[in-house]
Amino acid sequence: MKAPIHKNIESQIRSITIQELIEPHFDSNWHFHPHYQLFTVLKGTGKRFIGDSIQTFEPGDTVFLGPDIPHLWRNDASYYAGDESLQTHGIVLYFQEDFLGKDFLEKQEMLPLKQLFLESKRGIHYKGPLQETIRLTLMEMLHMDGFKSILKLLSLLEMMSIEQEGTPIASLGYTNQFKLSETERMQKVHNHVLQHYQQDIRLGEVAALAGMTEAAFCRYFKARSNKTFVDFVNEIRIGHACKLLLEQKTNISQIAYDSGFDSLSNFNRNFKKYTGTTPRTYKSSYEI
Repeated sequence: MKAPIHKNIESQIRSITIQELIEPHFDSNWHFHPHYQLFTVLKGTGKRFIGDSIQTFEPGDTVFLGPDIPHLWRNDASYYAGDESLQTHGIVLYFQEDFLGKDFLEKQEMLPLKQLFLESKRGIHYKGPLQETIRLTLMEMLHMDGFKSILKLLSLLEMMSIEQEGTPIASLGYTNQFKLSETERMQKVHNHVLQHYQQDIRLGEVAALAGMTEAAFCRYFKARSNKTFVDFVNEIRIGHACKLLLEQKTNISQIAYDSGFDSLSNFNRNFKKYTGTTPRTYKSSYEI
């Protein structure tokens, strides 16, 4: 991951910014910005990091993020290996809270929208019919500008504020604790884990990357990420295991070792801890 963690998206002439992203892989910088962001994945697979949440993503993944929540869509390793047949495709829309004026949200009629914006501070993941509506609307807005694009966005936001198809992403009470001065240190840690989670990761090596003792690093990571370093690593490993289980390419024992676990019992225990079910049940539920 590259610095900086703070990303600024500004348009001097438009109230909203919408971009179509077609690249070998999505932006691999873990970043945050002062804008609301609505993003849908059309092509690409990998792991999605939002606040203290780590989840896998695939085509259709659609989220709404409030300002200043760190996020990253990191594609699977195959997207960085030079395979020209692999490509990512997404649509992202940015706007700031005052895009229609500083007092816009204080109107009585805007109460549902104000609540939606409040909930987006944890990030919201959409599934079902609303997910499809957001995707189609964003594709339509790519070819709009001016007043029509504002009306279309307001109509979509109204629907999102009424429908109950979104689920929170980051944990309750999550706040961004990162500072720009800490960017390089945390990116070294994240990059090391993302490259080596299938292998044995020694706490001392990671603490050294951060320039800390093991004890100091554990306290630092927990304070900034709202989870322990061990939980962070295991969540990435379990996310990888879930993807392998759905691909049905190998047996559960092999998946455990391919995901970085040293034993099948350790894998099963952690899988149940982070997903609430067993690997076999998880696999069977998707087959059904």
